[in-house]
Amino acid sequence: MKLKDYNNQSLPRERLNQLGPSSLSTAELLAIILKSGTKKENIIEISNKLLKKYQLSGLSNATLNELKNEHGIGTAKASQIVAIFEILKRIPKENNKLKITCAKDIFNYYHNSLSTYKKEHLIAIFLNTKNQIIKDKIITIGTIDSSLIHPREIYYEAIKNLASSIIIMHNHPTGDPTPSKEDIEVTNIIKQTGKILKIKMLDHIIIGKNRYWSYVESQNQI
Repeated sequence: MKLKDYNNQSLPRERLNQLGPSSLSTAELLAIILKSGTKKENIIEISNKLLKKYQLSGLSNATLNELKNEHGIGTAKASQIVAIFEILKRIPKENNKLKITCAKDIFNYYHNSLSTYKKEHLIAIFLNTKNQIIKDKIITIGTIDSSLIHPREIYYEAIKNLASSIIIMHNHPTGDPTPSKEDIEVTNIIKQTGKILKIKMLDHIIIGKNRYWSYVESQNQI
């Protein structure tokens, strides 16, 4: 069924104008963004298939190459999807006044996005003298290995952003945040470099599916 065959009042854009965005399904909202379908399927049908395959969380982390090969999507629509979700991921980062008081603050702030990644992401978080987030930056993607981590990349960004301290953080795609031997080695290397540069590493936090591990909290438990 083509969209033009729908009653005008049933069209997503018309319903959004009349009833507001909360009245629409996720597929209808996605259809408004993507606009047009194919000769065989309208854009609502294509949107429903995408959501059934990826779910919303998976769609938010799908790559351009994955999406552009889906039926009815192509490069242009795939770019729109990737761009929309990238904008959404950046919204929390605008709030650079968030004050970090403990590891749980980091877990609450980053868990929704980081816990869905299929690969390990090591991220450095830069803070001012009030422990407010100035910026964060992905340092590496892939297995965390001390031989691949260059503290200079982290502390170069820290100096450039006039950070007083840093927090490092990464995810475990398995969902279990228990640190590996390599995780501890990376922590010690970055911590020692910070001491030399007088930029303190406040913590290393590993984010799992529903819980986290904190280097500082683990030291306090000894």
